[in-house]
Amino acid sequence: MLTDHKLIIYQLLPRLFGNANTTNKIYGSVEENGVGKLNDITDKALEEIQSMGFSHVWYTGVIEHATMTDHSAYGIKTDDPDVVKGRAGSPYAIKDYYDIAPDLAVDVNNRIAEFKELVARTHNNNLKVIIDFVPNHVARTYASDAKPAGVRDFGEDDDNTLHFAPGNDFYYIPGYPFIVPGGYNPGGDEFTSPLKDGKFDEFPAKATGNDVFNPAPSINDWFETIKLNYGVHYLDGKKSHFDQVPPLWNKMHHILSYWADMGVDGFRCDMIDIVPIEFWAWFIPKLKETYPYLIFIGETYNENQYYNYIQNGRFDYLYDKVGLYDAIRSLTCNEPGANTWRINDIWNNHSRGIDQHMLRFMENHDEQRIASREFSGDAALAVPGMIISATLATGPVMIYSGQEVGEPAAGASGFSGDDGRTTIFDYWGIPEHQKWMNNGKFDGGQLSAQQKELRSFYSSLLNTVKNNEALRWGSFYELMIDNEHQPGFDTLLYIYLRYTLQQRVLVIVNFSRQDKSIKLKLPEDLIVQFKLTGEVTFTDLLRNNVFKTDNIQEGVDITVNAASGLLLNL
Repeated sequence: MLTDHKLIIYQLLPRLFGNANTTNKIYGSVEENGVGKLNDITDKALEEIQSMGFSHVWYTGVIEHATMTDHSAYGIKTDDPDVVKGRAGSPYAIKDYYDIAPDLAVDVNNRIAEFKELVARTHNNNLKVIIDFVPNHVARTYASDAKPAGVRDFGEDDDNTLHFAPGNDFYYIPGYPFIVPGGYNPGGDEFTSPLKDGKFDEFPAKATGNDVFNPAPSINDWFETIKLNYGVHYLDGKKSHFDQVPPLWNKMHHILSYWADMGVDGFRCDMIDIVPIEFWAWFIPKLKETYPYLIFIGETYNENQYYNYIQNGRFDYLYDKVGLYDAIRSLTCNEPGANTWRINDIWNNHSRGIDQHMLRFMENHDEQRIASREFSGDAALAVPGMIISATLATGPVMIYSGQEVGEPAAGASGFSGDDGRTTIFDYWGIPEHQKWMNNGKFDGGQLSAQQKELRSFYSSLLNTVKNNEALRWGSFYELMIDNEHQPGFDTLLYIYLRYTLQQRVLVIVNFSRQDKSIKLKLPEDLIVQFKLTGEVTFTDLLRNNVFKTDNIQEGVDITVNAASGLLLNL
C-alpha cells in the first residue's frame, strides 16, 4: 500500500536499545552484560525518535527466539545450546511465533501485555509499528506454548517418514539423525550446561534453513534453523504442489493476523527470495482484505525478481541492497573507479519504474557500521550517501539505531566476531548509543560535540524530507547530463532536482574528500517550466547557506564541501 507520505523508518533491537549496562564481556551472560527491555522504550525515547522525523519503528527481534538463557522458571522449555547461535540467540531462529522473547519483559509472565503497551505507546507518539516476519525457517527447538486454542503447531501433523509431502510443514531426511556441526563451541569456553554436549536429539533430521537437505549441515550453514515447506519439492526439480493451499500458508496467515490484531502496522519479511512467490501472491492480498493498511517490506537480493515481487508478489517495498546501497558504499569508501554515473544506471535500469517501491539505507543489522574500519571509518563520510538515500525517490528510507551517533561496532562480542557489525546474537550494549541514551534520559547528555553535530544532520535531513512535498512525493529530474561539461563538474558529484508545482529542491552532493565548486546550470525546459528569469536565490534547507545568480540562464556558482551535500530550495 503506497501512501502519500514517505516512510522514514528507525530500526532498533529492544535487546540492545535500552541496555544501559556497559560491561560488554565477550560471551557474557544476561546477568553480566544486561539486556534491554520493551519498557525501556519509554515515551521520552519515542518522542525523541519521532522528533527526528521518523514515521515508523521497526522493532527487531521481539518474537520469542531460541536462547542459551534458562527461562524454565517461567514454564519455558530450555533450548539446547548446541543449536543456538550466541548467548542471547539469533532473533531469526523463532521458537514460538505467538510469543514475545522473555528476555525483553520486566515481568516475564506479562510479556505479551508489555508488548501491547509498547505498541500503544508507539502509536501515542505518532509512530507506526513494524516487526519481523521470518517465513522460511524456525528454530530447531520450535514449540509454541502460547498458541491460541485450536491452533496446530508446525510439524504436529507431519508424516516424518517422507522427505517431502505437500501437507508437511517440514522437510525430513528419513532414517538419519541430525548431526551438530563439528567445532562449534556454544557460548564460549566459560559457558557450561548439561545440554552442551555436541549433540541434539532430532530424529529423523529435518532440512536446514538455508536449503541444506542433508542431516549434517556445516558450521557455516544456518544449522540452528529448520526450513519450512511451502509446497515445493526441492529434490524433485523444485516441483511445486499448489493445487491445494498448503497447510503452512494458512498457519502463517493466522500468525500475522494475530500480530495485526495487536496493532502491528507492517512486517519486514525476511529472505523472501527463498520462499515461493506463489505464497506471497496469495498471502499479502488475503491479509490486506482484513487489514488493508498493512505494509510489507521484502528483504531481497535478487534484482532480477524485483518487478515480480512487486507486481505479482504484491510487496509494497523491497530492500535496495543490490543497487543503491552497493553504489553508495563504494563512493563513501572512496574505492578506485567509484563514480556517481553508477547511480544514474541504477534508477535508469536497475529500478526503473519501481523506484517508489525501493527501501534505501546505509545501515541495518546485517550490514557493517559506517563508522567501522571495515566500512569508511568515519561516520561523517555518510552525509552525501544519506542525502541521496533519503531524497532520490519517494520510497522509504531507513536508519539503524546507533547510526545517527556514529557507532563503530568495534571488537568481538561473542558469537558475533569483530566484523564491523553490531551483534544480534549476544547480550551487549551499544557504547555510542548509550551516550545518547544517557541512563534512560534519552537526551544525548554524554555525546561529544561531533556526535551532536552528526545527529543534528540526521534530524535536519529527515525532517526536511518529511515536511517538504517535493522530497516527499515530488517528481525527479536528473541534472548530471546537463552539467557534465560545466566548469567544475566531477564524477564524485551527483546532481538532481525533486519538484512539485509548489516546491522545488535542487540536490547536489559531493563524495570527494575535497571541496568542489561547479557552475551549475538548469536546462532551458526547467527554466521555462518554473518561469525563472534573472536573479534567483537558492537556500540550503539543511544549513541555510545561500547561493545567488544574477542570471539563472547562465547558471549559479555553487561550492559543496568535502563529503557533504546541499538541498537547495528554489
